[in-house]
Amino acid sequence: MPARKPPSFVRNRSANGNKRPAKQKPVQGTPELQIERFSHEVRGIARHQGKTVFVDNALPGEKVRARFTAQRAKFDEAVAVEILEPSPERLSPPCPHAEVCGGCALQQMTPEAQIHAKQQILLEQLQRFAKATPEAIIPPLTGAPLGYRHKARLGVRLVKPKSGSKPQLVLGFREKSSNDLTDIEQCPVLPSAASALIPSLKKTLLQSAGRRAIGHIEIAAGDDHIALVIRHLQPLSAEDLARWSAFARQHGLHLYLQGESDDHSTRKVWPPSGPERLSYALPAFGLTLNFHPRDFIQVNFDINRQMVSQALALLDVQPQDRVLDLFCGLGNFTLPLATRAREVVAVEGLMSLTRRGRENAEANGLHNIQFQAADLNSDFTRSPWARGGFDRILLDPPRSGALEVVRNIRHFDASAILYISCNPATLARDAGELLQAGYRLSKAGVMDMFPHTTHVESIALFEKA
Repeated sequence: MPARKPPSFVRNRSANGNKRPAKQKPVQGTPELQIERFSHEVRGIARHQGKTVFVDNALPGEKVRARFTAQRAKFDEAVAVEILEPSPERLSPPCPHAEVCGGCALQQMTPEAQIHAKQQILLEQLQRFAKATPEAIIPPLTGAPLGYRHKARLGVRLVKPKSGSKPQLVLGFREKSSNDLTDIEQCPVLPSAASALIPSLKKTLLQSAGRRAIGHIEIAAGDDHIALVIRHLQPLSAEDLARWSAFARQHGLHLYLQGESDDHSTRKVWPPSGPERLSYALPAFGLTLNFHPRDFIQVNFDINRQMVSQALALLDVQPQDRVLDLFCGLGNFTLPLATRAREVVAVEGLMSLTRRGRENAEANGLHNIQFQAADLNSDFTRSPWARGGFDRILLDPPRSGALEVVRNIRHFDASAILYISCNPATLARDAGELLQAGYRLSKAGVMDMFPHTTHVESIALFEKA
């Protein structure tokens, strides 16, 4: 006997007895939307049939036709496919791949409007999460909007067309809202010499017998040299190794292979001699910092130089000061601080970066620095290197912020804390902790570290009230 359908009051409930949400009807066509403002992710916000819609490729004040890409319980997502009433801040993207490539999301917006929008997002996040407004707003740090990105990772994929023809090689960044790759021929945000390599890179990949085993290629550019890091999941043949070495020699590149076992298997293969380092200079301090192509660095050298100078000016480091630099990396702030302070204690979670920091301090003749590797999510205030306290503190945490860190460093009672952030939401959250600890938010501002992207880089100074 066939099973009977349960009554409707049972059918509309889930296994745990809760009422199932009504199934949403997909939005048909491309309705017109009026873009009201930006979200904190720098996406247009509109309303459609009483529901919030986040719209890519749309600027505040514009009327657009939009294609819906996702529907959720509390909001929908869409992309503008036709601009009916453009904003005066809209321009033609400088990159021919901008419409599809997910590397940059704001190329349709003037650089001036981009950084202004990011400043507003910072101020809104500070007000929303910390109920704070800086006493003074630092003018934005800006630079060249193109040719700035000194590190990038290009995905490699062989795609088989539906027609059944030969697989095609795709080299590029991920598409917007997709794991697919955009096949690019150039990238205007890379240094011109790096962007010019892309067609030759694709040609060499196609000639390589082991191309299926190559997952991605990283480009890292120092002040004087460009390095390629080829990530391969299987050993390269002698013929392929010779081919890639010849490519590096022809273009004056440094070539590294990241092997199939782990990140630590990265090795330099060309030139066959010389140090495994690139470098960038901080001329205002007479310093040069060396880095491995796979190290974390600030990818925008111009803004980084401005940022370091501004950081030291805001902290107002004095010759008698003992300074704490947290999340110090390879010494980007540490070494400049050491040219001004009595002593700098630099702490990082990765031992490899503290080793790099020591190398840089030694190469620059600085001997008033302690580099320490430590878990910054634990209480480090009783560590031997923390004895004696600190007069000033600088921290540059990852996107997740530094909640446990700020809860600990307030015990040092430093006169000033400078917070460099790549996420205004976690900066605002952590700012609330510092305000409760008796600090005041004296200054804050944004830096155009990543033009044409939605990343918001900011800087905030907290001083003892």
